[in-house]
Amino acid sequence: MTTAKPLRVGMVGYAFMGAAHSHAWRTAPRFFDLPLQPQLTAVAGRNADGVRAAADKLGWESVESDWRRLIERDDIDLIDICTPGNTHAEIAIAALEAGKHVLCEKPLANSVEEAERMTLAAETAAKNGVLSMCGFSYRRTPALALARRFVDQGRLGEIRHVRAQYLQDWLTDANAPMTWRLDKEQSGSGSLGDIGAHSIDAAQWVTGLNISGVSALLETFVQERPLAGDLVGLGGHGDLSSDAPRGKVTVDDAAIFSARFDGGTSAGAVGVFEATRYALGRKNAMRLEVNGTKGSLAFDFEDMNALSFYDAADSPDAGFRKIFVTEPEHPYVGNWWPTGHGLGYEHGFTHQVVDLVTAIGEARQPEPSFADALQVQRVLAAVESSAANSSQWQKV
Repeated sequence: MTTAKPLRVGMVGYAFMGAAHSHAWRTAPRFFDLPLQPQLTAVAGRNADGVRAAADKLGWESVESDWRRLIERDDIDLIDICTPGNTHAEIAIAALEAGKHVLCEKPLANSVEEAERMTLAAETAAKNGVLSMCGFSYRRTPALALARRFVDQGRLGEIRHVRAQYLQDWLTDANAPMTWRLDKEQSGSGSLGDIGAHSIDAAQWVTGLNISGVSALLETFVQERPLAGDLVGLGGHGDLSSDAPRGKVTVDDAAIFSARFDGGTSAGAVGVFEATRYALGRKNAMRLEVNGTKGSLAFDFEDMNALSFYDAADSPDAGFRKIFVTEPEHPYVGNWWPTGHGLGYEHGFTHQVVDLVTAIGEARQPEPSFADALQVQRVLAAVESSAANSSQWQKV
């Protein structure tokens, strides 16, 4: 039995991300020693029956059908935001002003203006000990965290090239139904913000360099989709009857951009980025390759327990060596299974909770901060601006 002070969590939203976050809040204190004990106190959602069913399934003690009631409660210490991007700013700012810590899913907002207001609210709240973090969970994948460690140790030398791809295929069926992810008013953008934001954050975090300019191309392959149908996973099967109503897709299906990085000693680093939900056969290929003057590394989430590393000091014919990131000295791994027993997608969210709760317990700013997420938001905006202006170079 733990004697740690409780951290009473209220979560807004209970679908895909809500389920992942719920699992993380339940699991983290069972494998890691935390300074505070997370309690799944309440979950909020607009549909009363739906949120009650989710609470029963995911392990929440109580429910609210209005997120405002959640923030008003005295028995809530932290608000976890797992809703579409158009709601992030209002919920996060209200929670911070009410003295609640905040974990907000990525991307931080649907616009730079919203992200700036959220960052200002976070910085103001932090002066009173109220902390916030944006949920770029791939930072907590042990292999990517090891890549960051290698860069920090100087094993790649000066960074020259970054190649980042995020490839999925769940939207390739032109008759998959409309969802909120295809509505710009709700989601902010398509593949760019949904998955490309992860690549942007991972590239900047691993290299320690920020993107300073971009030239971009956005494309929407399917302009309309059925409004009704059966949802399966993130996609599904739309209503194909002749009189079935269809809705307009208002976001990008694919995003491609070149980038220049600044900062550190590698001001000349350049990058290429691609994000799409139309890459048939690629289920969740979040890939990152970094080339430096002393070495290179490569990661693919579809082989998430491995990191490929090339050391220029080795024999030229040695090539990349594959490191299985399952040793106890590797990031996060020592709290899990014996060597060789890999981790999965859900573990990144557990590690996210561990880092957040530890930071709150130590009264220090967790990472990534809202300011870090604002930098990503500015890159997203620059990509959209460039694409809207014939791929002209756009400063971030």
